[in-house]
Amino acid sequence: MYYKSFVAWLGTSRIMKLLFIINFLGTIYGYYWYKNQLAQTPLHLWPFVPDSPTASLFFTVVLLAFILGERWPLIQALAAVTLFKYGIWATVMILWSAVLGAQLGFDHYMLMTSHVGMAIQAILYASYFTFTIKHLALASAWTLFNDFLDYTLHIFPWVHRNLYPYLGYVAGFTVTLSVISILLFYWLVLYKGGKNKLAVKLEI
Repeated sequence: MYYKSFVAWLGTSRIMKLLFIINFLGTIYGYYWYKNQLAQTPLHLWPFVPDSPTASLFFTVVLLAFILGERWPLIQALAAVTLFKYGIWATVMILWSAVLGAQLGFDHYMLMTSHVGMAIQAILYASYFTFTIKHLALASAWTLFNDFLDYTLHIFPWVHRNLYPYLGYVAGFTVTLSVISILLFYWLVLYKGGKNKLAVKLEI
């Protein structure tokens, strides 16, 4: 009961507009964070480098669509999978580097907090997503192709130098996390959602 009420509250215009502003500003900051890596990357590969900001951009567009009374299911699928995946991925990479001896500063804790928030948003808004298996398949193809480019062309997001000896494990973890994210939202939206959909609607 409380969960349904909370999810319904997330669909109110005021909350969605607030989250839109937060995610919009976070997306801008995220792209700025990648400025040095983008400067060293060929232009045609830029869409595949700033993974987390692009994930939050997808979700920002989803929120904009909700505010406008639209759905845009393909963007929903892209947002769901990538928001959860990169939210968890970045947090694990920071903690992993700390285990290997890296010193964590304020910016690391800020990044972990924001990325955990990304993953939580994806799960909480799953009840509002209306994408189909076709949209999820396209989002899956994008996500796995991005992984392929990241670890064959070495354009993955920069990580602490302590992790470089373990890049094979990082790549394996990344692909596994992609598959987990895809299956999670298949279950939340297409399987569980189809059988026991919460009675939610956008209050716009």
